[in-house]
Amino acid sequence: MRSAKQEGPLEVSIPSDAGEVRRVQDDIETQLRVNQFDDKEIFGIRLALEEALANAHKHGNQMDRRKRIHVRYQVCRDRFDIAITDEGPGFNVEDVPDPLCEENLERPCGRGLFLMRHYMTEVIFHPPGNRITMAKVRKAACASANGSR
Repeated sequence: MRSAKQEGPLEVSIPSDAGEVRRVQDDIETQLRVNQFDDKEIFGIRLALEEALANAHKHGNQMDRRKRIHVRYQVCRDRFDIAITDEGPGFNVEDVPDPLCEENLERPCGRGLFLMRHYMTEVIFHPPGNRITMAKVRKAACASANGSR
């Protein structure tokens, strides 16, 4: 676990393993705290991150420990950026049911994608669907960049 501020992007490649996924989440949370993200921001980022990594582990890599999850992230005072790639065949995000439609309210699919989009500023699924990039731009940073107080 690193407690110093991160300089530049960090890349890790982990086996498709729930324990390794948690370790990456913990390392990222440490960097968010070092960069003074507040508890509310960390909660949202961690939830989105948990969903994205769980999808890579379960759906992408089919929980096959021989397959890897590749993570590249950078934490700065004003933003958090992450790319997650699994070794699965990918999927079409348009095929995932909308969890807010009445017929899907009691179905579990699509909720993770909904949470990622809700808590992150930007979420992009890259073809063939085994790579996602997400960003969280801090509101305070945007306000100060625009000269607001």
